[in-house]
Amino acid sequence: MSEPLSREDVAHLARLARIEATDVELDRLVGELGVILDSVARVGEVAADDVPPMSHPLPLTNVTRPDEPVPSLTPQDALSGAPDSELGRFRVPRILEED
Repeated sequence: MSEPLSREDVAHLARLARIEATDVELDRLVGELGVILDSVARVGEVAADDVPPMSHPLPLTNVTRPDEPVPSLTPQDALSGAPDSELGRFRVPRILEED
């Protein structure tokens, strides 16, 4: 186990990060950061040389399908059910008075 984190260490880190911290916040962060550092140290003790580093504990697979062209609707088929069309596009009622 490494040396425990001091209040001065936390104040120094806050200054480096340009974070203004009150005395109460510094006191609280000493305990919270200490727990985090202890947890990371415990993980480091368990990790062995025969365990490869990984970014995720479960294998990730891509769930997308191949991008293959397939037949789709023609413009005429798409417009066949439209109430109104013009120049190969859907025609809708004007909602703005501007041109």
